[in-house]
Amino acid sequence: MNDIFKKCYEFTATKDIKAQGVYPYFKKVESAQGPEVIIGGRKIVVVCSNNYLGLADHPKVIEGSIKAAKKYGTSCTGSRFLNGTNDLHEKVEKKFAKFVGKETAILFTTGHHSNIGAISSLVGKNDIVITDKLDHASIIDGCRLALGEMVRFRHNDMADLERQLIKNKDASAIIVVDGVFSMEGDIANLPEIVKLAKRYGVRIFVDEAHSLGVLGERGTGTGEHFGLQSDVDVVMATASKSLASIGGFIASSNEVIEYIKHTARSLIFTASLPPACVGAIDVALDILQQEPERRETLWKNTRKMKEGFQSMGLDTGTSESPIIPITVGDDMKAFQMCRMLFDEGVFTSPVVSPAVPQAIIRTSYMATHTDAHLEFILDKFEKVSKQVGLIPGGNTRKSKTSAKKSWKFAFSRKDFADATKNWFKNLWSK
Repeated sequence: MNDIFKKCYEFTATKDIKAQGVYPYFKKVESAQGPEVIIGGRKIVVVCSNNYLGLADHPKVIEGSIKAAKKYGTSCTGSRFLNGTNDLHEKVEKKFAKFVGKETAILFTTGHHSNIGAISSLVGKNDIVITDKLDHASIIDGCRLALGEMVRFRHNDMADLERQLIKNKDASAIIVVDGVFSMEGDIANLPEIVKLAKRYGVRIFVDEAHSLGVLGERGTGTGEHFGLQSDVDVVMATASKSLASIGGFIASSNEVIEYIKHTARSLIFTASLPPACVGAIDVALDILQQEPERRETLWKNTRKMKEGFQSMGLDTGTSESPIIPITVGDDMKAFQMCRMLFDEGVFTSPVVSPAVPQAIIRTSYMATHTDAHLEFILDKFEKVSKQVGLIPGGNTRKSKTSAKKSWKFAFSRKDFADATKNWFKNLWSK
């Protein structure tokens, strides 16, 4: 019999990438998460965080977390289904449901658990779940766990969505989409999705992970952004982004939530979200609603960065949000750029194939980024982009930051491609 650990011993992709000096993952942060963090004892500007409203180190959010831990202890010591529900969980569920305009909500321990629990519960043996091909991995995982069939349509392609709806017109179905797509930064075409859903009699589930606190007049997400809140049947949102904690909400009608509460395995068989995390969510929800200026600043920063990148000739794809991808194209070059940017004082994330059609540097912005931060980021992106040949050389921006000695990079393109191909294919395959 073969050793099940054989695959582990043969896994060398990360070792090879580390040997090249470009391994970008699991960096050890030594400070609170803000627009700047400490890594390796030095301060670095962050452009790979989902801390959109800048609440992760907000004094009131921290205080809310501490107060909850003092009152309820460090753990609920069981699942929500059994002994792990307290009045604070129910308080934030009511607050969230009211905020997004739904009857009720249930709080899961993570956003990933929210999607896999709700989708696998709702999509039964003879049902169909229809997903955008670029939906988040947690949505795909939920579909794989469901007893029903998953069908997919091309990204934001409404003709292809209708084709799938016609093909499956006799089945009970639900359309599941991201509100804001986490890599591309573009927004689901919800107006057309709603029209098609009504035409063919199917339900709509929107993952507002990257749109809560970001889109809409009050920050409730994609539904509000398009004036279609009441047309979305199920709203999902994580607490790990704009809400500065961890956890995930599913909000819908009383009947739907009651069903999910009693059938979602990821809720029933997972320990409850700790009180300190729930206390942080409670306060963050208040600040989100009481300080709309944070969202205004976030969008001001977003416009500045998108215009800045485009003015220097960088491709920002189809982004319509504070997630702004920089198209690099070549996987090796994306890893190279991230390492060079890090050495220059900018913390970014490379995303390579097959997670995306073309390798990108994923950048995202916060309400707490200052103009000085943004100018620094633009200067370093211009410098590094020229060094790797992504844009032509020469002066296109007046630098407001001091230059550093460039970092030299050389390795075999084929060796690098071979080292990463299977790893990322398995990790990101959908």
